[in-house]
Amino acid sequence: MKAIGLIILHRLGLGLVTLFVVSVLIFASVNMLPGDFAQAILGQSATPEAVQAIREDLGLNKHPVTRYLDWLGGVLQGDFGVSFAQANFSAFAGADASKGGIGSVAAQLEPRFKNTLFLAFVSAAIAVPLSLILGILAALYRNSVFDRFINVATLSSISSPEFFLAYILILFLGVLNPLLPTLSSIFPDMSFGERLLKTMLPALTLTLVVTAHMMRMTRAAIINLLASPYIEMARLKGINPTRVIVTHALPNALAPIINVIALNLAYLVTGVVVVEVVFVYPGIGQLFVDSVKIRDIPVVQACCLIFAAAYILLNLTADIFSILSNPRLRHPK
Repeated sequence: MKAIGLIILHRLGLGLVTLFVVSVLIFASVNMLPGDFAQAILGQSATPEAVQAIREDLGLNKHPVTRYLDWLGGVLQGDFGVSFAQANFSAFAGADASKGGIGSVAAQLEPRFKNTLFLAFVSAAIAVPLSLILGILAALYRNSVFDRFINVATLSSISSPEFFLAYILILFLGVLNPLLPTLSSIFPDMSFGERLLKTMLPALTLTLVVTAHMMRMTRAAIINLLASPYIEMARLKGINPTRVIVTHALPNALAPIINVIALNLAYLVTGVVVVEVVFVYPGIGQLFVDSVKIRDIPVVQACCLIFAAAYILLNLTADIFSILSNPRLRHPK
C-alpha cells in the first residue's frame, strides 16, 4: 500500500506541474489573440485617451508577467477576476469595477459549469454501459455480421464531425419526427425531467462521438486476451463463452478499458464546445465561444484553465485506476 501511495503522490505531483505549465501557455496564448478589448468596445471613433483609461481600469497596461502572477494568485484563492465586459458596463454605469464583485468570472462560470457537468453525466450514463455491452458482444461474435455492422457504424460515427452528427439528429429527432427539443433552453428552476429532456439531443450527439472509442477498445482488449492459455483452459473445460469473456477476460482487460473511458469522459467535459454552440446549450463551452467573440480575456482564461484541469484530473484518475486494477503496473521493471 505504501508503494501505491507513493505512485499516486508522484502522479499528482506531475499533474500539478503539468497544470502550471498549461496555465502559462493559456495566459500567453490568450493574451496574444489579435485585437484589443478596449478598442473593440469603444469602436473606431474611440480616442486614445479613452482607450488608455479603460486599459488602466482593467490592468491591461501592466507588464504581462505581473498580470500573470496576479491572475495565478487569484486563481489559487478561487478568484478568476472580473469579466472585462461586465467591468466595462459597470464603469459606464458609474460603479468602480476595479474594486468590486460586479461581473465576477467565478459567478458566471458556476452555473455554466454545472450545466456542462450535467450534460457530461447524462452522456456518460448512456455511452459507458452501451459501449461496454457492444464491445463484449462484438468480441463474443467476432467476424460475424453483427461485429462487422457495429464496426462500420462506430467508424462512421467517429469519422463524422460533431456538428454534422448534431444536425442529423436535429433533422430526424427534432424536425421530421419531433420527439426531442432542438434547442436546449436550460433554466435554474427547471425540474430534473424537463432538464433531462432538453439535454437529450446534445447528450446523444456526444454519445455517438465517444461510444466508438470505448467500444473498439473493449473489443480489442478482450480479443487480445482470448488467445491466452488460461482462456483456452476455460474453454476446454466447457465453460459458457459468455461467462469466459465476462468473468475471465473482462477483469484482466480493465486497465486499457479504464484508460479509454477516462479519456472519453475528459472529452465529454472539454470537447463540448461545438455541441453546446449547435444546441445553444448554456454551458461553459458556449460561454467560452461568446467570450472569445468579445475578447473577454479573464473569462477565456478561466474556461481554458477549467478545461485543462478537468482533462488532467481525469487522466490522473485513469492512471490511478489502471494501477489499482493491474498489479503489474505497481512494480514496473
